[in-house]
Amino acid sequence: MDTLWDQFDRVVVFDTETTGIDPRSCRIIEIGAVVLTPGGEGPSLDRFLHLPPGMALPEEIVGLTGITDAMLLEQGVAPRQAAEEFCRLWAGAERPLLAAYNAQFDLNFLYGLLRDAGLAGALRPPRFLDLLTVYRDRRDYPHRLCNAIAAYGLEERVENSHRAVDDARAAAVVMEAMAKEREDLLHYVDLFGVHPKYGVSGRRISSVTYRVQPYQRGIPLYQRTGE
Repeated sequence: MDTLWDQFDRVVVFDTETTGIDPRSCRIIEIGAVVLTPGGEGPSLDRFLHLPPGMALPEEIVGLTGITDAMLLEQGVAPRQAAEEFCRLWAGAERPLLAAYNAQFDLNFLYGLLRDAGLAGALRPPRFLDLLTVYRDRRDYPHRLCNAIAAYGLEERVENSHRAVDDARAAAVVMEAMAKEREDLLHYVDLFGVHPKYGVSGRRISSVTYRVQPYQRGIPLYQRTGE
């Protein structure tokens, strides 16, 4: 992690659970994050979010996450409150980095949450790191978070539970293992791999460079040219 700390003074690793995969029509139901600093782990965040009146969770999401409508109603907070609390995680940092496993997905949903709360400008200072892009360069398919946990032998430390704060913590531990394996994470900042067949999923992020990432590993994505 030394090269990252040369450039950043705070890393926020986050994850979202949502009602589906389309950020235009679906909502965040849980957001979780852990804060890393050069001195160690900082605060964490885990919030359920209320859904709009009349909206209910799809059965498949309940089955996947274990989150229920009753949990959101009884334990959830207003989306604006969750957005404000999340943004405070890097408030005061001069050089923040937001990291996630499949960051394109989570950042699209995060943008919608912050936009609706009038806080989209909070995403201008941070830069972005997609840990899925890194893992695709390091290991063969499959590339889910649980596969990365197993590949780095982290099963006794973390799990891919499909709960936001657990998966954020798992992604943070995977990131640290990646840095120990090869100190090139800085090359992946603001560089996202694109599926060879389906292209960019969701809204493009203006500060991110997208490049096609083949299934065959060999040349690291940051040494490739073109999209």
